[in-house]
Amino acid sequence: MANVFDVAAYILGKRRPMTAMKLQKLVYYSQAWSLVWDDAPLFPERIEAWANGPVVRELYEAHRGLFRIDTIGPGNPDALTKVQRDTVDSVLKFYGDKPSQWLSDLTHQEAPWMNARQGYASGAYCDREITLAAMVEYYGALAAK
Repeated sequence: MANVFDVAAYILGKRRPMTAMKLQKLVYYSQAWSLVWDDAPLFPERIEAWANGPVVRELYEAHRGLFRIDTIGPGNPDALTKVQRDTVDSVLKFYGDKPSQWLSDLTHQEAPWMNARQGYASGAYCDREITLAAMVEYYGALAAK
């Protein structure tokens, strides 16, 4: 299975440079839509419901302190299968031109992030997981419409 760095490297190979926030959101949406369209996760790392939206901690640690990202060292885009690349390409086609803040605001309106942060004040630290099941339920319902 590919990991989050492989997915991030693929995204950056297609649309670089970008802000760290935007990369995190595109990785999140790639995972969500892979679960719905391909019935499989893209990567095994957990996604957490941070104050500014969904974040993969391992990816954050790799880009910590950077505003714009051009490459992600440990990632190998060739680790993605053709099906996985097609899924990420579809995500990039829809979300890729959107600004970072727009993507963050969108995640704040969606049930997976909101439910994971239930009981936390706006802006408060939270590392609760946005589960794969929550993503499948919410984005699967969107896809059915």
